[in-house]
Amino acid sequence: MSREKILEILREHKEDLKKKYGVVRIAIFGSRARGDYKDDSDLDVLVELEKPIGLFEFTHLAYEIEDLVGVPVDIATPAMINKPILKESVMEDLIYV
Repeated sequence: MSREKILEILREHKEDLKKKYGVVRIAIFGSRARGDYKDDSDLDVLVELEKPIGLFEFTHLAYEIEDLVGVPVDIATPAMINKPILKESVMEDLIYV
């Protein structure tokens, strides 16, 4: 699925994700954001939340995004990306919905 289609789907469902999970901002990064993905590449998603949520709810959020876009999803919050080199790499690719 193309980057544009993924962004379109996430835009369409952003308000619902906010109501269900408190998603304030959502962005994609990695190979699908850069456009150099392979057919079996996952989608890397960064979510900013109104407040912390539990692991069970966080897992449901990841699965819901996966169901929406139809590709495997790796999901993270800004707090999870705390190593400077990793943060720099992610920030270069970020595309906010």
